[in-house]
Amino acid sequence: MNLTPISVTFDIGDGRIVTIETGKLARQADGAVTVRLGNCILLATVVAAKTPKPGQSFFPLTVDYQEKFASAGRIPGSFFKREGKLSDYEVLNSRLIDRALRPLFPDDYFCEVQVLVTLISSDPEVMPDALACLAASAALAVSDVPIQEIISEVRVARIDGQLVINPNRTPLEKADMDFIIGATEKNIMMVEGESKECSEEDIIKAIEVAHEAIRVQVKAQEELRAKAGVGGKREFEKPYANEELKAKIAAFAQERILAVAKSASAKHDRSDAFDKISEELVEHLGELPEEDAPLVGKYFHSLEKEVIRNMILDQSVRLDGRSLDQVRPLNMETDILPSPHGSALFTRGETQSLTTVTLGTPDDELLIESAATSKYTKFILHYNFPPFSTGEVKPMRGPGRREVGHGNLAMRSLKQMMPGSEYAYTVRVVSDILESNGSSSMATVCAGSLALMDAGVPLPKHVSGVAMGLISRASDGKWAVLTDILGDEDHLGDMDFKVTGTRDGICGIQMDIKVDGLSMDVMRKALEQARNGRLHIIDAMYTAMPAARPEPKPHAPRMEKLIIDREFIGAVIGPGGKVIQEIQRETGTNINIEEVGETGEVSIFSAQKEGLMKALEWIKGIVAVPEIGETYESTVKSVMPYGAFVEFLPGKQGLLHISEVSWKRLETMEGVLTEGEKVKVKLVGTDPKTGKFKLSRRVLMPKPEGYVERPEGDRGDRGDRGDRGDRGDRGDRGDRGGRPPFRGDRNDRGGDRGGDRGDRRGPRDSGDRGDRGGDRGQRFTPPAEPETPQEPMFDEE
Repeated sequence: MNLTPISVTFDIGDGRIVTIETGKLARQADGAVTVRLGNCILLATVVAAKTPKPGQSFFPLTVDYQEKFASAGRIPGSFFKREGKLSDYEVLNSRLIDRALRPLFPDDYFCEVQVLVTLISSDPEVMPDALACLAASAALAVSDVPIQEIISEVRVARIDGQLVINPNRTPLEKADMDFIIGATEKNIMMVEGESKECSEEDIIKAIEVAHEAIRVQVKAQEELRAKAGVGGKREFEKPYANEELKAKIAAFAQERILAVAKSASAKHDRSDAFDKISEELVEHLGELPEEDAPLVGKYFHSLEKEVIRNMILDQSVRLDGRSLDQVRPLNMETDILPSPHGSALFTRGETQSLTTVTLGTPDDELLIESAATSKYTKFILHYNFPPFSTGEVKPMRGPGRREVGHGNLAMRSLKQMMPGSEYAYTVRVVSDILESNGSSSMATVCAGSLALMDAGVPLPKHVSGVAMGLISRASDGKWAVLTDILGDEDHLGDMDFKVTGTRDGICGIQMDIKVDGLSMDVMRKALEQARNGRLHIIDAMYTAMPAARPEPKPHAPRMEKLIIDREFIGAVIGPGGKVIQEIQRETGTNINIEEVGETGEVSIFSAQKEGLMKALEWIKGIVAVPEIGETYESTVKSVMPYGAFVEFLPGKQGLLHISEVSWKRLETMEGVLTEGEKVKVKLVGTDPKTGKFKLSRRVLMPKPEGYVERPEGDRGDRGDRGDRGDRGDRGDRGDRGGRPPFRGDRNDRGGDRGGDRGDRRGPRDSGDRGDRGGDRGQRFTPPAEPETPQEPMFDEE
């Protein structure tokens, strides 16, 4: 058994080496390779059926990209703990490979082909998507499956002003341009990516740099194929053809098709007219041999395509009567739905998008998970394409790969104008296509921009999009670029080139080529024509919605953000989340706290402004630092004989001593204050030892006439007497000397001292003496005689 691998290597810059290897893994596949960069290893396999299925009339290519969680040393989080259906990220990567490979197969090759690319080892810094198409193409290169050319893909990003090929994940986060380019040695085949308002020339330069890197990778694949000793490509059974029948169909239907194509009729009218010609053709041909019957429809549609393409190239006439660079009629409305937080209806010809925007909290963020990374996003866009939009009957089975791809392009385009991380809302945009006759993804971008501004999302600029098409003729080299293509023009054309952006630059591109490739001259023409169409649409969008609403609609969640010191985060959350849960429950809000450096960002959400402000003040109180001399609205928490404990800030309480309740001397607190009562108090000081707060109510009240201040030094301000603690056994009086004569007999002290005081010689816990109150000196009655000590102001126990 020979498991010796065959490999080639090449450098992609900065000393990073890519290795392509074959001959060791998956040897029963028609072609199998591994591609390695760092610790990232991809296994690509290709298997093709030897013959097409009976009646097969199209090329059945299946491409699947999948990441194994084991490649990153992880176990899937699903219930069954195994990989399931492809994630959106895997679907998007599968589409990148499919769109690049599909044009490489012969037009008459109908055998089923399956390409599988699997991530078997991941590297947190290496992006596997740019290597996946290289792996798939290399697997085809070392197989005998018939492809016409070798292809590859690279990522090109502009980081700090420099174009970098296949950058690592961390520096890629700083890029203002991020594109994946697919190309053969000679021609560009696929472009996909996003940018922050880059110019058309920036895009051209990036594509040229990427193409140079791709040529190196194509050469490496050819070297690997030669080392592996792969012979020629397999022969395949070509479908049955009847040139005589084809000529008869052309003679009967060509002029009829041209007449309908030049009538500038609506989509369904045009389709019905073509169907009528097809029915007449069948009657004209009469009974045909069994093997010829399936060819009639095939040849008729081929003729239809040829006639329309020649009409566009030779007469510059399009199916709906427009010129080559003309955009269809536009109609836009915003705020058309009462309950969504934002809404817009965008209609361009026979394509229509109803788009809504919902504002949510950080708890609504979307988890995007792959084998190597997991991250959350606050901006979500979903694109729906129901069958009624094209007048068809189809089962509703959830979004397909096309819906995922179109939604991703719209999301990446609008994301360039979305506010940054300081914007606390999670935003979900949903585009429902109600009519479709081409460019529905671009209608989603336009409707999404309008709906976001209608929702009060602070987009600085509108983003629009337009789909460009290409018609080319190999016989004479003639070509034409079409602006805002119809569905039929997309079907019969050679290119679908979508460009999105603002007035100042490009935000997103998605290009698919159906022929051998695209020259740079055609690319420049398409970009320039797309710019003109984009600006025309943006002008109409600014007329419909000049700027974003200054704030969300009344029924949308309100949001306030508060920056607090990091040390207060625990106080706001409380033990086990008790405090924050109470705030949310009592105010009907949703609160999110995120630690950012030395601060905490508190985001408060509520549908009701009253609850929002209540929660905001609550949290401000928790983090507030009490200031001496400030007045606070407090709540009585408990009433004692000597005063009341009040909460003057959330979580902060102090004693309002009986002597500070009123200028009038109070003998009891009964009936003066009650639990739950709101009273204004002033913070007059804090105990330097215990830090307890000294509060006064009376200083906020007018002083009564005739009030006499107690002379200074007569008892005076006793302040905070501290915690006297356990005074212990005070021993026999004999040990302490005689009692001063003026103190009198202890049994004749007079007055009620507040109940049975027990044996004074035993252990005595006098409690916390720190809350004895403030100034005890003012009295309306003269002091008692020395031999009859005065009754204390309050029960000391």
